[in-house]
Amino acid sequence: MTLDLLAAPWSDGAEIGYPLLFGLVLLGSVVPVVPTGLVVGTAAAFAMTSDALGLPLVLATSTSAALAGDLITFAVCRFGGPAAVRWVTRGQHTERLEEVREQFRRHGWQIIVAGRLLPAGRIPVLAAAGALAYPWRRLVPASLLAAFLWALAYALLGVVSGGIFDSPLLAMLVATVLVLAVGAIMNVMSAHRRSEAAAREPEHC
Repeated sequence: MTLDLLAAPWSDGAEIGYPLLFGLVLLGSVVPVVPTGLVVGTAAAFAMTSDALGLPLVLATSTSAALAGDLITFAVCRFGGPAAVRWVTRGQHTERLEEVREQFRRHGWQIIVAGRLLPAGRIPVLAAAGALAYPWRRLVPASLLAAFLWALAYALLGVVSGGIFDSPLLAMLVATVLVLAVGAIMNVMSAHRRSEAAAREPEHC
């Protein structure tokens, strides 16, 4: 019974599943309290093993929710003042924010895409974009591409698990494990890259 409850919210796609997916991804993109990649992966896994959700709509819903969340975060950083920026970037190191801001000046939209895909990269990038008053006409297309690639990456993990198992529940559980494993690997790689950069910094001083 408890296991069935895990899959129950996705069972009614039109009335519950898609709105739930959109709401969770949007919430996690504005306030990082929801593991949004995990939500997308499990929804995609359910779509592969059930007729209640369709994979194209899962991808479109996830992309639009992620885009909306990123644009809201950018707007808060651009128009909310220093207090709003401090709230958005709470927990971020000042050195990291300055590093991202300098990278943003050099690379622009490419950093927006990379920031969406890399662990803990999205908030510093959007904060830098807001602080530098990055134009909306450039931000929106870059954010749309970033949101689509991000949603596609996590949806593919769900597709893999859904292609292996016929049971929606098993597919969702395997997708959860895959998303967590990929996230852990990316976090380790990101931390290693930052430590190497910090070790090289004294050589340039």
